[in-house]
Amino acid sequence: MADAGGETPGAGEASDPAVRVLRISQLDAFELDGALEQLVWSQFSQCFQHFKPGLLTPLEPELKALLQLLLWRFTVYSHSATAGQALLGIRYHGDAASGPRRSRLLSRRQKLGLALCAVGGRWLKERSHSLLLRLPADPHAHAARRALALLTGLASAASLLNFLQFLRRGAYPTLAERLLGVHAAFSRPQGAQRDVSFHFVNRELLWHGFAEFLIFLLPLVKVWKLKASVLALFSAPPSPARGDASGDDGCTECGLCGEWPTLPHAIACGHVFCYYCIKGHSISDMYVTCPRCGADVSALEPLRLPVEMVDLHHD
Repeated sequence: MADAGGETPGAGEASDPAVRVLRISQLDAFELDGALEQLVWSQFSQCFQHFKPGLLTPLEPELKALLQLLLWRFTVYSHSATAGQALLGIRYHGDAASGPRRSRLLSRRQKLGLALCAVGGRWLKERSHSLLLRLPADPHAHAARRALALLTGLASAASLLNFLQFLRRGAYPTLAERLLGVHAAFSRPQGAQRDVSFHFVNRELLWHGFAEFLIFLLPLVKVWKLKASVLALFSAPPSPARGDASGDDGCTECGLCGEWPTLPHAIACGHVFCYYCIKGHSISDMYVTCPRCGADVSALEPLRLPVEMVDLHHD
């Protein structure tokens, strides 16, 4: 797209500042950056796998900060975009909306500020605890610990408020970007087809994440217990007196497996179960309830079926 002066924006300039970068794209860029940092650190630590175990542990925060500075030097400092942003076709721009297009590029001060907030903040968070432990046990050290804890709490609260504002406005996902006045913009022209592609990819990522969450959650849900609660809610309360078991169809099948009860045992509500079925469930879950009516399994009582029922089962 050509601007008012007839120039075509270069490869390092955003095509149109009015086109908003999707919130999910900005957050995806952070996820990609984190994955890249983990990959670089794992490759770096493998170089010392044959050395003495724990060799890098004392200097781990400093080594991670050094690697992050190297990544910053060849990404944000050189191209005004992190590795994750470059993969998604976005980059950092300044907030100077008026004036020539070149004025919206990041300044040297903004680039250094991003490095200080990102790298320095992480290093201070990881190293502050060990630094304070080295201080002597005096009132000044105690005051320093309290001051650091207060500053950490205020920074966390400010970051939370900033993220809520980001979800509302769609700009400045981090507090450092808001303070330095930088925002994410597209690094190349975005046509209608590109917007549809972004929406489609984000929707697919959302549904895949939701499906993985269900795959993790559903095995933890006790379906039979949930079914018992629903049945107990809409069914009539059981009669306190069992009476003659010959007329009760519940005596001919286990309330858990649905088969003819082996070593039949009954609970307080009168329903019959195989001994191994109800005993196994009561061992695995101390709060097991009857799947038929939802009554608590308090005590197991052996049940002797009438002779005619046994003969009917054998026939």
